[in-house]
Order: sequence, then structure tokens, then C-alpha cells
Amino acid sequence: MRLRNLPSRAATRAVAATLLCSTALLRPAPAAAAGEPRTSFTADALTTWQTNGIVWSLASAHGVVYVGGTFDSVRPAGAEPGDREVPRRNFAAFDAVTGALLPCAPSFTGGQGTVRALKASPDGRVLYVGGSFSRVGSTGAASAVALDTADCTLRGDFRPTVSATVRAIDTTDRKVYLGGDFRRVDGRNRTHVAAFTPQGELLPFRADVDAPVRALSVVPSRGKVYAGGDFDSVNGRWAHALVALDATSGATMRSYPDWLPPRSVVKSIAHDGTRFYVAAEGHGGGIFDGRIAGRLDDDRMVWKDTCFGATQAVLPYNGVLYSASHAHDCSETPGGFPERQDRQHLLAQSPGDRRILHWFPDTDEGTGEQVGPRALTVARGILWVGGEFTRVNGTAQQGLTRFGAGPDTGAPQVPALSLSTATPGHVTLRWRASWDRDDASLTYRLYRDGKPVSRQQQSSTYWDRPWMSHTDSVGAGTRHEYRLTVTDGTNTSPRSPALRVAVPAKATAVTAGDTAR
Repeated sequence: MRLRNLPSRAATRAVAATLLCSTALLRPAPAAAAGEPRTSFTADALTTWQTNGIVWSLASAHGVVYVGGTFDSVRPAGAEPGDREVPRRNFAAFDAVTGALLPCAPSFTGGQGTVRALKASPDGRVLYVGGSFSRVGSTGAASAVALDTADCTLRGDFRPTVSATVRAIDTTDRKVYLGGDFRRVDGRNRTHVAAFTPQGELLPFRADVDAPVRALSVVPSRGKVYAGGDFDSVNGRWAHALVALDATSGATMRSYPDWLPPRSVVKSIAHDGTRFYVAAEGHGGGIFDGRIAGRLDDDRMVWKDTCFGATQAVLPYNGVLYSASHAHDCSETPGGFPERQDRQHLLAQSPGDRRILHWFPDTDEGTGEQVGPRALTVARGILWVGGEFTRVNGTAQQGLTRFGAGPDTGAPQVPALSLSTATPGHVTLRWRASWDRDDASLTYRLYRDGKPVSRQQQSSTYWDRPWMSHTDSVGAGTRHEYRLTVTDGTNTSPRSPALRVAVPAKATAVTAGDTAR
């Protein structure tokens, strides 16, 4: 379990006091900071096939998304386990745009029977596959192979003999790097990291790493490869969880002694050409579970967020950093949320200042180690997410989901209206602000007897939903029916159930107990 059950570091903010107003704006959304990035995807999940087990890795090439994990079948969206299942042994391929299941289906079996790492070559012609398996179809293998993406056939040249599980792969035009649990490759000592030519020849690159490597990110322009994992020592010197290696020799170029505490490890590393990003997972007290950004040119830290909830994957895309975790306390991160004893499993952040952006699609924690999503990739403008979850945005969906650029189709849930007071000539109504997964600022329209009487704008999040109100001027002794709608600017909720109010003729206040709905 990668969960941290400690008391909240910050109390949940108090609900805003009820305000009496008519058409005034309540707590308008602040103007976006200059240059603040915008997410490329809506929070509405697209129709996606499901797996019957865990997805550990995703990769894409030429409009195809490849899925690796520990599963033996896939099924359509909406299908229950056991319904309309199609055999797929730890590997499947889908059309990136339509989501259609493709016939590319080599089975990866033997060993522990799992695919843990996928990476396409820079030209997309080759897909490198790593994990723990001894056969691909009927062909013997040793935990690492390559497929031709044009026809989904097993290549004959890349067949290293790897002694244990491969957990990470990265590639350049000339090299393929593997990281994992192994200590020998092709009969030679290679402790947890190795490099090959694209034709499978083992290269002299060598680093003595004392524990498994779980993440690799190569920066050819800088001549280095970042490695992350469970280790404490690299090439005979202290280098806890994160190190930059010379891409040719494997010599240590940089270690990061103050970046991660002893009980935290690195699960994912990615870069965008300017910065590199690190995903951490910790165990016990005094750990770090969040994300770190560093500069590629000098390896100095740009920022370090303080969210708790083991981060499994990071993915920079189009000026935004996306991550998969089970974040549950981001109270000290700009734009973040307090500890509420719940989890948010997908996040978007500003790469420049770590601010959490208003984009909150979500999964549950699912099966296995109950951390939810574990892998991210973008293909043809669509974000694919894999993991061990069984629900997405509250709907049953196992192992795999995806998010597109739009249109946004999700309307905010309409709040319930209630009567605060009714006096001769005035009715005060109140409601708690709704929230939306994509939009912080929502617009509320109040109707009396079918005619609009108030329009208010309010910013809200799922952890901060302030109370709102409206005082309506009406005739003494009259009866009225009130309804409310809420819109994100694109999608509008149905009108709320009617709240019927009898306005007193005399100066005796009427409250909600005197009103029928």
C-alpha cells in the first residue's frame, strides 16, 4: 500500500458566510496569471476498452497506442468482467483516435507473465517491450524484445538475454537503454541498467547500481541519461533514488543528495527539452510523494511540490505537466487541496511554478496496490491513462481510459435550493455552489415563476464549495416557484426541482419548515 494516513497539515477552509445580494457577483474568479498554461484535454472520459488486470505501461507510434501489463483479456467499455472478453495476454494495441481494438496481439507469457515497460523508437518503426516473460507467442525470449510496428511482428535482431524483470526503457536513434531488477545481460555483468544498439548489441555503457532502476529518461543533446529507482549507491558512491549518467560510458555525471529522503524512491522521469520531471513514492513518515522539476542545463531544482500520495507517472505535454498518483494532501502546493481523507488520482500542473490547474478527472484506487493510475501517454492529441483502477469519474471502467480535446460535455450538477427567510416583500434563498471537473468559474441563474431574477458567477472546487444566496423583492402575501440552473459556459444543468414559497402578508418570518417543494 502506498497510502499515507497522517493527520491533516491544514484544516479544511470554513464555508463562506451566507451573503445577501441580488444580481451582484459572488467571489468572482480571479484573472488568470499572465502566461498560465491551459490543459489540452477535457475531464470527460472517452469510450475506451478495458483490461481485466493492471496496466503498467503505455506507448504510442503512428496512431497506435500499445498497452502492457498483467492481464489476459480486454473487453469493451460498459462491459462487466467476463462479458464480451477478447483474449490478450499482457499486451494489446488500439487505434489512438477511435479507441478501436487492433489485431496486433502477441502474447507475453512465462516468467512472471507481465509486461512492465514499452517504448517506441524515435521514428516509431520499432516498439521495445520489457517485463518478466520467457515467451512471445511461441518464440523464446528473456524479458526484452522488439516488435516491428508496421506489421506487429517480432524482430529477430533485438533479443537480449536479461536475467530479471525489465521495468524501464528509453531510446535514441542509436541506443536502447533498459533498467530493472536484472544483474546480468547476455552473460555479462550489468547491474540494473544496460544499453544496446537498436540491433541488440550490448554496449560498453556500464553503471554499478545497487538496487532496481524503475525510470529512465535520455537527453541526447546533453549526452546523459537520468535514472531513478530504489537504489542508494551508483558507481560506488551515494546517489539515492536519482542520478544522471553519461550516456556513453555510464559514469556518474550528477547525483542529487538533497532531493529525496531515504524512504522515497523514483517511479517515473520525463523531460520537455528544458526541464526534467521526477515522480516520487514514499513509505512511512517523513517521506516525499510528489513531483520535482529540475533544469536540464545545470541540473538545479526548479521546484518541489509537497503533495502526499505516491506519484507513479509524469508526462509533460503542450506546456502542462500531467501526473498519475493518489494525491490526498496538496495544501502547501499552490492551487492545491487540503487533507480530506479522499484521493485525487490525476493532476495537471504548471511546469513553471508547480501550480495545480483546474482539471480534475478522477479514478478510484482499484486493485493490486490500490494506487489507481500508473501510466500516461499522449497519441494524436488524446491522453491515455492506464493502471489498476476500476472506475473513472464514478463510472465502471477498468485498467484503461482516455481524454480528448473536447468538446466538453459534462454539465455541473445543479445545487438544491433552500429557503433562508421570507418576510413581507422579500424572499431570501440560498444554495451551496456546485463544482465542475474542467471549469473553476460557474454561472448560476435563478428563476422565479419561469423568469430569470438573478445571475451570479462563483469560483469553486470540489473541496471548496461556498454558500451563495439571493434576496428577491416580491409582493406581500404572494406565492412563487423558484428554480436554479448552473452552467460552465458550454453545458447547462437541467433546472433544479421547484422550491415553492408562500410570502407572508404580515411581518412574521417564514422559514424553510413552512415551505413545500
